[in-house]
Amino acid sequence: MTQNTENLQDKPQPPGDGECCESGVCDPCVWDFYYKKLQQWRIQQSERQATESS
Repeated sequence: MTQNTENLQDKPQPPGDGECCESGVCDPCVWDFYYKKLQQWRIQQSERQATESS
């Protein structure tokens, strides 16, 4: 395996209580950042699994 596991990102944590103002007008919202990081993490995990399966 060529990928170093130290470079793997930890799964992102959702925003904590009170981090979102829930007004619906913030752009970007803390949830936007979370979902972007979560998507990147999922892609990274898929790539890692594909590498390990090879």
